[in-house]
Amino acid sequence: MSDSRIGGLYRRSIGDRIDELEARGWLAPADAETLREGRAVLGVGGAERMIENVIGVFGLPLAVAPNFVIDGRDYVVPMVVEEPSVVAALANAARLARAAGGFTVSCEESLLTGQVVLLGVADPDAAEGAIRAQRDALLAEADAVHPRLAARGGGVRDLELHRFDDGEGGTALALHIHVDTCDAMGANLVNTICERLAPRVAALCGGRPALRILSNLADRSLVTARVTYTLGSLAESGADPVAARDGIVAASRIAGADPYRAATHNKGIMNGIDAVAIATGNDWRAVEAGAHAWAARQGRYGPLATWRTGTDGSLEGEIRLPLKVGTVGGTLARNPAARLCLRLLDTGSARDLAGVMAAVGLAQNFAALRALATTGIQHGHMRLHARGKPAGSRVIAGPVDEPGTAAGKVILLGEHAVVYGRHALALPIPGAVTARVSAVRGTSRISVPDWHLEHPLAQADAPLSQLVARVLGELGLADTGYHIEIASQLPRGMGLGSSAAFAVALVRAFAAAAGIDVDPERTNAIAFECEHLAHGTPSGVDNTLATFARPMLFRHAGELEIRTLEPGQPPPLVIATSSGPGATAAQVAAVRARRTALAAHYDAVFDEMDALAIEGAALLEANDLDRLGRLMNLCHGLLNALEVSTPELEMMVRIARSAGAAGAKLTGAGGGGSVVALCPGNAAAVAQALEDAGFPTLVPAVS
Repeated sequence: MSDSRIGGLYRRSIGDRIDELEARGWLAPADAETLREGRAVLGVGGAERMIENVIGVFGLPLAVAPNFVIDGRDYVVPMVVEEPSVVAALANAARLARAAGGFTVSCEESLLTGQVVLLGVADPDAAEGAIRAQRDALLAEADAVHPRLAARGGGVRDLELHRFDDGEGGTALALHIHVDTCDAMGANLVNTICERLAPRVAALCGGRPALRILSNLADRSLVTARVTYTLGSLAESGADPVAARDGIVAASRIAGADPYRAATHNKGIMNGIDAVAIATGNDWRAVEAGAHAWAARQGRYGPLATWRTGTDGSLEGEIRLPLKVGTVGGTLARNPAARLCLRLLDTGSARDLAGVMAAVGLAQNFAALRALATTGIQHGHMRLHARGKPAGSRVIAGPVDEPGTAAGKVILLGEHAVVYGRHALALPIPGAVTARVSAVRGTSRISVPDWHLEHPLAQADAPLSQLVARVLGELGLADTGYHIEIASQLPRGMGLGSSAAFAVALVRAFAAAAGIDVDPERTNAIAFECEHLAHGTPSGVDNTLATFARPMLFRHAGELEIRTLEPGQPPPLVIATSSGPGATAAQVAAVRARRTALAAHYDAVFDEMDALAIEGAALLEANDLDRLGRLMNLCHGLLNALEVSTPELEMMVRIARSAGAAGAKLTGAGGGGSVVALCPGNAAAVAQALEDAGFPTLVPAVS
């Protein structure tokens, strides 16, 4: 197979993803065509042959996680999972692991255990002696049950006798029959052996057979996976690599001490392992049962994966758990999607498939712990959760009125200077926020699915509840019971005008619900008042862009001056968001304090930024994007001099410029947030470079 390193796969269409996998040799042409035509699904007829009382087929997403290297071989891993962020986090974890060679796995044996459990054994010692004396005969008798299995190189490998309390004061004996089922899952094979052998075992031991069935604690199929993450890989996205490493190691220790934490620790691991098991047609419930039983083998539930600091300061991880899976037999023959996924993996054997699953579990654990140690588990995860929610799914009741829409904003030139009466060159992100208001009985509620927020209005975070109250007050409306749903393409706190866009969208939505005619000027004025809640001393540019959604040269020096612009063509922009939000009010206040100490110097910088914004407006209308990009680079240098940039923003700007952007700079107040890159002819390449470095991007359709 070819290199599994595939950057930006999630940004492509489904068809493009299939094309890419086919072009790289991961998908055979026939399988690619099957996926394109939607035929890689279990039909009702196949389902009818699997289970009883079938009435339909329930679907789940089938995805792939690229970037894996396991024992020196590249893999693109198929996954069936409904939880957002699992696949994205896994692919990124696999990518980061490549810096140190990827994952290594080992599996000493792959045996499935059957149990013949006897009760009423009068003399357990004599019973054990009888089993030992007849061991070879019992092995031969067990192998004779499935002669074709032995012919394929499998068969019964070992017998063990265990004693335990039967719960009634007596002793139970369990004969463990360890079977190599080759590449089959083997449940039916082992169960048949147990049933055939039970009478013979009972006769030898003098007890009665109570159970004759396999065990899902497959501790004779233990798989170990290991990985190393270099400090360099942990530094991506601007994180402190030592802090990230130490946070992961600390989380590992906590899981070892606290079963409550260990349960969530292991759930994250199984997010990955189960998804591969389902994709390949394996019994994921058996895999889950065995993994959790193994985690509790010492009488206390513990973590399946552990992390430590390596001798060279790197992060080292290891997972060890039972994994007995199959690549043939069972229901695989009836499930076309499972067969396709096995061909995509091309592991060669069930043991290799178990190794892939172990590596996936370890990578998933790394991704979760890294998020906990750096940005927090909600960052990205909940945004992806919201992405799948259908429009209107959170409207509680009542007729839905026409939505109010508003634009986001991106400043190309003039941040901070605009607060002091200078010009700013700003562009809208049209239709970025939509608000709908519907009447409900009882307590008002607000939901923002894209930010994973839904609360009674009184319990919403203070800025949102204050914003709604201010809008209602400005419109002269009482809170008579509403459900407010806001859809936002803008991430929160990233310098893209989300607070102003929310205000404008809410004004328009409430006005429509109440039958009030509110003109754009009044809408803009109300939104400006609302901006005081979010930013203290706003410039007015955000609410103006949100209201009028036109490219503009903006100035507010005693009175509002707006010159709308007509670009020769929409400028090709890429916006990338950093790992942490910017705090606009705090940044504006900090710049104000520094200006107080050095007023003449700061005013000179603001004057220079003013000149850049005025010249940039002319260049935008003339479509001189290369020169406009250079002005953006100059403006970023001035913003850095104002001390509002960060090491992470500097890295993002450097990545964008290195990938071919004509200009790149922070946008908004800084201290976190976003960068904007002007990318004539190469927006896709710049976006991919930023995505590959771990920074989410959006490419706005600027009018």
